[in-house]
Amino acid sequence: MYEYHKLSLQERRELVNQRLERGFPPHSPPHPIQIETFYLLMAACYRHQSILTTSSRRQQLLNLIFEQFINRGFEITAWAILMNHYHLLVYVHDFQQLGSIFQKIHGSTSYQWNLEDKQRGRKVWYRFSDRAIRSERHYQATLNYIHYNPVKHNCVDSPYDWNESSLHWYLEVYGREWLRDGWVNYPVRDYGKGWDD
Repeated sequence: MYEYHKLSLQERRELVNQRLERGFPPHSPPHPIQIETFYLLMAACYRHQSILTTSSRRQQLLNLIFEQFINRGFEITAWAILMNHYHLLVYVHDFQQLGSIFQKIHGSTSYQWNLEDKQRGRKVWYRFSDRAIRSERHYQATLNYIHYNPVKHNCVDSPYDWNESSLHWYLEVYGREWLRDGWVNYPVRDYGKGWDD
């Protein structure tokens, strides 16, 4: 959907019709599975603008994410905040609350950052998307995908060099050997290819 604005009018109509035929909303990400407990949740800045360019802004977002999710009883088990998007691995006990959680996070940050950047009215966020975690293997590969994401997007050469990620928590709690075993046993390979390019 990030390429939607590049399509011709006819191509846009065809795409919307295809989505409607599949029972999806015309423009927002579908949320077809709402019964699993763990989800990979993703949100991107509108048209992948790099708005989270400072560590302090990314930390501010992370603090707000934790505040909003934890206050509603959700458990965040992994995260990575990049310059134009973020990923969360979350235990979701009530899928219906996610929309209002993201609305609070995105509304608050949009307002503040637009004031700071003197860009009132700028659209900062696109809607969130989700992937239900279907197995232990999927969970572990997702954990690695999240931690490797800053390398994938050329922010750093090593995932250990990116501060706004849960990798450092896992390193402290489980150790480097546990992480190394996870990389070997649950490789990232092409996981997520095309999701956030």
